Amino acid sequence: MAIRRDAAAAKKAPGGSMPLVDHLRELRKRLTRAVLAIAVGTIVGFVFYGPILDFLTQPYVDMRPLLQSEGIDTELVITGVGGAFQFQLKISLVFGLLASSPFWLWQMWAFILPAMHRHEKRWAFFLAGTGAPLFVGGAALAYAVLPKAMEILIGFVPDGFGSLVTGAEYFDFIIKMLLVFGVAAEIPLVVIMLNRLGIVSAQQLAQSRPWIIVGIFVFAAVATPTTDPLTMLFLAVPMLVLYFISELVARLTDRKRAKAVQSEPSDDEASPLD
Repeated sequence: MAIRRDAAAAKKAPGGSMPLVDHLRELRKRLTRAVLAIAVGTIVGFVFYGPILDFLTQPYVDMRPLLQSEGIDTELVITGVGGAFQFQLKISLVFGLLASSPFWLWQMWAFILPAMHRHEKRWAFFLAGTGAPLFVGGAALAYAVLPKAMEILIGFVPDGFGSLVTGAEYFDFIIKMLLVFGVAAEIPLVVIMLNRLGIVSAQQLAQSRPWIIVGIFVFAAVATPTTDPLTMLFLAVPMLVLYFISELVARLTDRKRAKAVQSEPSDDEASPLD
């Protein structure tokens, strides 16, 4: 009986402390659930492969008539005997990862959260609640930019030549664009978190603004899979807007923090007894 009480007390101890074996069992349970969720999402992606493929190839379909009007014939092809199956399997797996991401990300949080304090949990939910919409918004912008980016790149094909784009190359290009735009949209979240932790102040951000602007344009030029300045601007301009918003939030946070410090009594000041 005493051993059972000790085990129960260890599981309910503050800070989420528990024996190592229980930690490993909990980790195994969370990983198993995450893998099953990804497997189910992959199966769903395999079943609905047609609509998913139509969605992915729509930017190419929208861009193709524009190139044909310029005398450039382009075609999307799949090479190799098993190329079609590998392509379908790859798309299904990526779809499964994305579709099940809310569930397996929650499994990760559920394993970490018990070890966090209350204020750390608030910031964890803040990160999860704002990071996902920002990433989706950046990926949506990339999807809207894709037709113009492909038109510019394939437009460099010389006269008398055609353009054959393999399915694997096309899919890799789309994934890179979505990831780059999605990660770039997380800039305000990173800046606000650094400011809340006291690592960076609004004054420091204002002083470093010219260098940050230059860095954003350099990042946009290097990170985008394309080489045209238009796609770079499509990435750099939203990043600048998001950065200016995060700088404004940091300035408001610093003002609130300064007022809180001023309202606190000094060490040598007598506090009221009542």
